[in-house]
Amino acid sequence: MAFPSEFLALAKRVNNWGRWGSDDQIGTLNLITDNVVRAAAATVRSGRRVALAVPLSQQGIQTGMIRGRVNPLHSMIAINWEMFGPDTVATSDDVVTMALQAGTHWDALPHVSYNGRIYNNRPADSITAHGGATYSAIDKVRHIVSRGVLLDVAGALGLERLPADHAVTPEDLELAEEYGRVRVRAGDLVLVRTGQIRLFLAGDRHGYGVPSPGLSVRCPEWFHARDVAAVANDTLTFEIFPPEIENLWLPVHALHLVEMGMLQGQNWNLEELSRVCAEEQRYEFLLSATPEPFVGGTGAPVAPIAIL
Repeated sequence: MAFPSEFLALAKRVNNWGRWGSDDQIGTLNLITDNVVRAAAATVRSGRRVALAVPLSQQGIQTGMIRGRVNPLHSMIAINWEMFGPDTVATSDDVVTMALQAGTHWDALPHVSYNGRIYNNRPADSITAHGGATYSAIDKVRHIVSRGVLLDVAGALGLERLPADHAVTPEDLELAEEYGRVRVRAGDLVLVRTGQIRLFLAGDRHGYGVPSPGLSVRCPEWFHARDVAAVANDTLTFEIFPPEIENLWLPVHALHLVEMGMLQGQNWNLEELSRVCAEEQRYEFLLSATPEPFVGGTGAPVAPIAIL
């Protein structure tokens, strides 16, 4: 399809190709410097820890809407097996088959492509059936630890959950900054709460997926201007879905992953975090969110921890 001129203009304005060199494979994670991490560590005061991942099980988020993306299939391959003979220590072992983006996860930069390219002007056909992603695969992300900022858009608007047709705008993000008395700065990991995951937590797996609120196509330029390192939220599709621009599918994915080289996360449970941040009256924290290093992966599960 021919991409709309307004999308192509946006893509040009947020493009980071070559910003960290022609060989760069981690994009905006370069913004998490040693100084940024030291400052992030200083946000820890109470020591409260909040887990942000949903449980991994067969009753997980995936409903078949996304072809081949299956919930974890968990099997026991040994149960109390005395491998060294009778009356010795026994072991139990498991195996899991799952989609790497089945639950709480990061999308790697090659997760999407358009016009035959992925981040840093690499060819999209560098992703192969046997090797996966040759460039910018999730295993290139060795660590993600920085200051986390919760932008509770739903809370700022006085809602438990945004309406399904709500496209989160830069104005919403700035309202959430005011609500949390915090300002997003370079190297931050930004978490945008819509409240959509409340549907999944209440057992409505299908309602959680579509339709869904999410980020507007206007948000990437805001993140680019603030030099954000990565963004995650509490929805299946990350951006508003169905899309706000008719027949322009996954434009925010394309702008973030391909043009900016910025990881994005989905299916993060931000409900307890929103309560804790409100109790402590601060919306910044140390966030540890390193993905599992699957070689060649175009995404990976993560079990993020916010430390206040």
